[in-house]
Amino acid sequence: MDLRHLRYFVAVAEELHFGRAAERLTMAQPPLSQAIRRLETDLGVELLHRTTRRVDLTDAGRGYLARARKILGEVDDAAHEARRIAAGAVGHLTLGCVGSATYSLLPAISRGLSEELPGVDFSFRGEMLAPDQAAALRAGEIDLALLRPPLADPSLAVLPLRRDRLVVAVPADHPLAALHRIGIDDLADTDLIVHSANRRSVMYDVVLGLFHDAAAEPRIRHEVGETSTLVTLVAGGLGVAVVPEPVTALALDGVVFRPLARPAVTVDLAIAHRTDRGEPHLVRAVSVVRRIVRLPHSGAAE
Repeated sequence: MDLRHLRYFVAVAEELHFGRAAERLTMAQPPLSQAIRRLETDLGVELLHRTTRRVDLTDAGRGYLARARKILGEVDDAAHEARRIAAGAVGHLTLGCVGSATYSLLPAISRGLSEELPGVDFSFRGEMLAPDQAAALRAGEIDLALLRPPLADPSLAVLPLRRDRLVVAVPADHPLAALHRIGIDDLADTDLIVHSANRRSVMYDVVLGLFHDAAAEPRIRHEVGETSTLVTLVAGGLGVAVVPEPVTALALDGVVFRPLARPAVTVDLAIAHRTDRGEPHLVRAVSVVRRIVRLPHSGAAE
């Protein structure tokens, strides 16, 4: 017995006529009759009662028809599901985001992914520093990461998305708030709030590099792990912070943002995943995220 015999039987049972069933199946009537006879022989029961004028289902045939329809329906559903999986239309993905992307991009990304991949179940983890994201990718705790390179790990594929300018977050009542642009020299004697060195923040190294290049000594007063905490401390007047421009999306009373004086400095934003991951739904999600991030309204970019 094979699925073809089930389909033959269902056609005859529904048409109650071998000629019409054969026409529906686009085959000749004799082989159809032979196939039904073979099916009945294999089962050891009569499924159809035949006369010269009509074909009727036996009680066994009616019971077999219900089961046959269910089996064929499940087979068709399985094929449909397999095609959807192969097309990347279903699955589950967890996306981790660096702090600045959490506020500036995550709303648009979550909306875009749900609209373009409605069969994929997405979850999100925000305010993750790059080292934490890399560890989570390797452990399979997240599937994709929006992060700040560099990321020196051959097990992870890193695809560039864009470059973000740096700005300075300043308390609204701070003297530096009166400047149109702020240089590193202006920050030399100012309390700084930075992302945590202990958690190996990329932005920590970027900020220290700016001071090193300017031959200035940073006066670091607070180190934090989350961008939201950093901006909150700035609003509280505890210092100033150099941040990627998308952080301006996290608008708080008491904080103003000023461009970093030229030459303009940028930091990269990238999307990463494990190199051994190539599922269709993951590949499609990467494509959607890259397109959304590059839209003009998705945040400051260069």
